[in-house]
Amino acid sequence: MIPTIVWGTGNVGRAAIRCVTAHPALELSAVLVHDPAKVGRDAGELAGLDTELGVRATDDIDAVLAVRPRAVVYAASGDIRPDDALADIVRAIRAGAVVVTPALYALYDPRNAPAEIRDPVLAAIEDGGGSLFVSGVDPGWGNDVLPVLISGLAGTLDVVRCQEIFDYSTYDQPDSVRYLVGMGQPMEYQPPMLLPSVPTMVWGGQIRLLARALDVELDDIRETVERRALDATVQTVRMGEFAAGTQGAVRFEVQGIVEGEARIVIEHVTRIHPDCAPDWPSPPDGEGAHRVIIEGSPRIEVNVTATDEGGNRAAGGNATAVGRLVNAIDWLVAADPGLYDALEVPLRAAVGKLGRKSP
Repeated sequence: MIPTIVWGTGNVGRAAIRCVTAHPALELSAVLVHDPAKVGRDAGELAGLDTELGVRATDDIDAVLAVRPRAVVYAASGDIRPDDALADIVRAIRAGAVVVTPALYALYDPRNAPAEIRDPVLAAIEDGGGSLFVSGVDPGWGNDVLPVLISGLAGTLDVVRCQEIFDYSTYDQPDSVRYLVGMGQPMEYQPPMLLPSVPTMVWGGQIRLLARALDVELDDIRETVERRALDATVQTVRMGEFAAGTQGAVRFEVQGIVEGEARIVIEHVTRIHPDCAPDWPSPPDGEGAHRVIIEGSPRIEVNVTATDEGGNRAAGGNATAVGRLVNAIDWLVAADPGLYDALEVPLRAAVGKLGRKSP
């Protein structure tokens, strides 16, 4: 059994605790939290399980890392605290741990990551002998291993398009939804996530990974952004009110240009209510989906939906990101120390998991 720490118990951390306890090769050894109100609470309770796991949450990072843990699922947010997240991850790697996380966008494509982010990680790997694998859904499996797999079914290949289409009122991250993405803000507000070059910073690595997998040279990476206002005030169950005239929908593309044409495209269509921008692409049903479209012969379209925590699709997406990461831990433990990307870490079959549930 591989002793495994879950660091953070928010949207991703809850799913991580459940996934680690269900994995036949992993043992949940510690849970790290930031909120003092969570200290001392059982991991099963924090994960929404109906049973205790016998692991009490702690905020003593030094004590947890002092035992040189074998694996860490870093589930704390990196969206609004990227420097702190990088520092935490470097500490864990230096302690000898294999670390998996969705938190550092720049390291989804480590070969092209800025030196100020990549070099501290490489130094920690050299010093401590740990490893790092960064992945998620989108960016993540929805625009790396899934489209690569599906491309192998095509005879000819013209365009690879990866879409995330979601109702963000189901996404329990108010700061990210309202301030990073700008939902509910005046149309003159400039959302940080939509500033020029930021979409490429987040998703450009996925474009480069796909280009590498498909063995094509990129001429350029380009961005397009559209925003729509709400026609009427809407009230949402999880996120409260969004006023008429404020931002209600966003659509952007990050395009990989090959021989002058947009051949590899990552597209996001995000709404706070389904009535906003009805002419834009919609999910096949419900609150959201991840879609891969292979334009070629044959044309192939795959829609993936996931639900968790009472049928919530945002929670389901988080859980699939966690599954990709947690299921890679035993492979990473057996591999040489290093900084890995999604084309190097295989998508693992759920060996030993059929019929097995969290306690």
